[in-house]
Amino acid sequence: MLGEIVGLTVQVTECDACLIYLIEKDSDEIVLRASQVPHKEDLSMLRMRVGEGVTGWVAEHKSVVALAENASSDRRFKRFQALVEDTYEAFLSVPLLTGGDVIGVVNVHHRKPHAHRPEEIALVTFIGEQMGGAISKAFLAQHNARLLEETQEMKRQLETRKLVERAKGILQHRYQLTEEEAYLRLRNESRRLRRPMKDLAEAIILAEDLSRTSSSPEE
Repeated sequence: MLGEIVGLTVQVTECDACLIYLIEKDSDEIVLRASQVPHKEDLSMLRMRVGEGVTGWVAEHKSVVALAENASSDRRFKRFQALVEDTYEAFLSVPLLTGGDVIGVVNVHHRKPHAHRPEEIALVTFIGEQMGGAISKAFLAQHNARLLEETQEMKRQLETRKLVERAKGILQHRYQLTEEEAYLRLRNESRRLRRPMKDLAEAIILAEDLSRTSSSPEE
């Protein structure tokens, strides 16, 4: 999806570089997530605070900044050594919005001076508004998927714990062990056999059930 934003923006502006930043909720930092010019090592690593640099100013004020030339001379500008784009002349920065909230910033760079036409700014702003909503929905879907996965994992852990507790009880009764001794025997046997403790517990329970069935009197 971020690649689509880069492609659309490049098509609309005929720029020499386009970078997409997203706001990371946990740290409240603006993080580089996609770019036209390869920045593989810098993706997710290049960060700034909201309000820092032109990008941070745009995120803070939810406003567009268009600098036609000598962009680095703007008092808000902050240069990053890793970004060759910061040496370019013209700079357009537009917020990614969803429901009035900023979730990121789209930065457009031209090597040479470039007067940003009103329709050009309007189109990039439109992309920011439309794609901002799409990104927000994708984040929500990802969050829901993660919650589902965590819930399933919790259920698996609970089931394993129930099986281990039952297997411990069987070992305690069969060998007159304490609860701790029974657990240690389970754990050590699991390591020796290189089998998950859940599988070993199931095997112990199955063997106990079979033993009870075979020893019970026939009707």
